Amino acid sequence: MLRFFKQLKFFFIALIVLSAIIILVFYNILDVEKPLPIYQPNRIDASLVDSSIQHKKKYHTIADFKLINQNGDTITQDTYEDKIYVADFFFTTCQTICPIMTDQMHRVQEEIKDDDEIMLLSHSVTPEIDSVEQLKRYAIEKGVLDQKWNLVTGDRKQIYDLARKSYLVVKHDDSEDYGMVHTENFALIDKKRQIRGIYNGVSPTSVDSLLQDIQKLKKEYQ
Repeated sequence: MLRFFKQLKFFFIALIVLSAIIILVFYNILDVEKPLPIYQPNRIDASLVDSSIQHKKKYHTIADFKLINQNGDTITQDTYEDKIYVADFFFTTCQTICPIMTDQMHRVQEEIKDDDEIMLLSHSVTPEIDSVEQLKRYAIEKGVLDQKWNLVTGDRKQIYDLARKSYLVVKHDDSEDYGMVHTENFALIDKKRQIRGIYNGVSPTSVDSLLQDIQKLKKEYQ
């Protein structure tokens, strides 16, 4: 009788192991890569979101815009129509995190420079300083490819509204009207103008994740 129970014990162990293998095989066969999340204002750090939309739970998209790039060209939402793009906020005279962010954005540029589906967009938070001429000098210094990466300036209120009501990556500065304290954040935007990821633009590891997520997002359109 004892021998019988020992045999039964080995049988159940073998059955459990076999079941686990079968479940693992089916999981791998049926596993479908989960899509990237769609970021909504109510799920983002409130300090980065204008109070008028902090309650918003769905349907958030990037607003229409009209800005000027480093070549004096008008850049609008139509420039990025049917594109996936990475957006950030910076200023050319920043000596702290901006140079690191720009280097990381340049790294992204080098990875996607031959991909017509992907573009980059950097907004100046000091538009009164960052003229077209200043942006052009900065673009040349940093190796910006005009066809892939727009550095834009324009009306301060419009940039402020884009930063805090659209991209949700900039803090308010109480010291002046429409004052902005930009963060290190990069935002990944899909072809429907939705935020699909937010990344630390001074962290190479986080930018690695961004590059991976760009490829994952592309698969949604295949």
